[in-house]
Amino acid sequence: MKFSSRTSIALSLALLGTCTSTMAAPPMMADGVLVGANGMTLYTFDKDAADSGKSMCNGPCATNWPPLMATESDKATGDYSIIMRDDGSKQWAVKGKPLYFWSKDSKPGDKTGDGFNKMWQTAKSMAKPMMSGY
Repeated sequence: MKFSSRTSIALSLALLGTCTSTMAAPPMMADGVLVGANGMTLYTFDKDAADSGKSMCNGPCATNWPPLMATESDKATGDYSIIMRDDGSKQWAVKGKPLYFWSKDSKPGDKTGDGFNKMWQTAKSMAKPMMSGY
């Protein structure tokens, strides 16, 4: 079966999209920290003011610290909220603090971003983890 280069590119992008660390899903607890559906550690940024509804990590910062994105159908509950980013996309937050992945973490359980520049911390919560509807 022959595929056009356009079809090959589309298939590649679709597959990459399913592997990205920014795919939308509610946070869960693992090994004492919050993680995304992919098992990767989540972090908070000290420059983000709790309950401001705003992320201070945009542009190049968000390339290094990809946000935990929320979909249009995701709903906030308990300590988990959803903020609107500068680009209009939605991001999960816990106790009013936006949640991020660290691009240098390579596998579930890595916490290499904890304490980075004395501004990034692993996200922890006393809240019950949200359950995925999947």
